[in-house]
Amino acid sequence: MRRAIISSDDFGLSVEVNEAIEIAHRDGVLSTASLMMAGPAVEDAIERARRIPTLKVGLHLVVIEGPCVLPPSEIPLLVSPDGQFPSDQLKLGINYFFRPAVRKQLAAEIEAQFAAFARTGLTLDHANAHKHMHLHPTVGKLLIESGKRHGLRAVRVPLEPPEPLMAAGTYVDSFGAAALRHWTRLLRWQARSAGMVTNDWCFGIEWSGHMTPNRVSALAAHLPDGVSEIYFHPATHKNALLQKLMPTYEHEAELAALCSPGFRAGLADSHTDLIGWSDLSR
Repeated sequence: MRRAIISSDDFGLSVEVNEAIEIAHRDGVLSTASLMMAGPAVEDAIERARRIPTLKVGLHLVVIEGPCVLPPSEIPLLVSPDGQFPSDQLKLGINYFFRPAVRKQLAAEIEAQFAAFARTGLTLDHANAHKHMHLHPTVGKLLIESGKRHGLRAVRVPLEPPEPLMAAGTYVDSFGAAALRHWTRLLRWQARSAGMVTNDWCFGIEWSGHMTPNRVSALAAHLPDGVSEIYFHPATHKNALLQKLMPTYEHEAELAALCSPGFRAGLADSHTDLIGWSDLSR
């Protein structure tokens, strides 16, 4: 049996992203979105989510390359004075693992992001992390611990098998991709040990920012058995912030893919049922 959860990251990053998520839910196959609680357009995203109750919303935890929720003065070991997490993934990973004072501030910020989500009144559908930082054992552990206190029941595991990508287009497996797949085992164990559900597979990693209509239509025909999360980064327009953060991403093409008849037809032809995280929780 093939089942798929079609989702979008970066809800709240910009109005253009929020607009695209609403369009892709209304006119396409998007069912879920992951909300950045300190995103520049988070209030606009929350208003849209309240107005569209069929759009399921989870937390997109930010602990790298993005804004924090707590005042920067409370977590100076984590963020710059203007409240931004740095982009150096290796240095962050080392600090998060080896420095107890950093871990204490990290735990406080993660709890604050879950608490901020709870204050929206939205149902917490799932959780994941920006740039998959929850693969880090410390971040994953803290996400699951805070999430459990706030009713979290589903966590994304970013395990992308190479075979469907090879079948759907030009793709050569790499050492980095294989290492990423290895790290997912710990995250899956952490989540399931806490009584949470996970997806089996995840697509949108190798082609991140380039989930174009032709690619996803081909991918739909080669999805493996089990539950696949297919995630996107759509936007109606590439504003200055998106250009700065993701200069090569094809945001508008990803929106087109979500509304593409070819993608919908490919899912139907492969007998893939569209579901949500709550279907797994039940």
